[in-house]
Amino acid sequence: MKKLLLLGALITLAGSALAQDAMKVATVTPDALAWKDNPALPKGAQVAILVGDPMKAGEVVVQRVKLPANYQVPPHTHPYAETVTLLSGTVGFGMGEKFDNKAGLSKPGTLFANPAKHAHFVWTGNDEAIVQVQFVGPGGIDYINPADDPGKKTN
Repeated sequence: MKKLLLLGALITLAGSALAQDAMKVATVTPDALAWKDNPALPKGAQVAILVGDPMKAGEVVVQRVKLPANYQVPPHTHPYAETVTLLSGTVGFGMGEKFDNKAGLSKPGTLFANPAKHAHFVWTGNDEAIVQVQFVGPGGIDYINPADDPGKKTN
């Protein structure tokens, strides 16, 4: 029994060490960000990947998302838990499957932690906002109302 416990502990430690080795030292300055349109979000949002590959399973991802003034992201879920920090502007973070922006707007420095597959929505105030989002890949977004999915809309 002791050998089995020791083996389990060694496997756990080795897995932790491998995960830590996968992350590389990185310094990213704001002027080095490469902002790109994000087709998974309504038109106008842009994303910059700071760390990781959002398409790789198990990869730690840190990205910034730039949201225009008076912007809305309809109710949706993600397959991962996410931590969102508001860096600039004002943003409303709402919970549920129905959009309702009656709650107040948050100020820079606000942290929003959202469990995996938990329905939520976002809106901005009268100024552009930037949020930093952290999660473990793979990334993804599922809109509650499929008609809200910009990747499935036809022009």
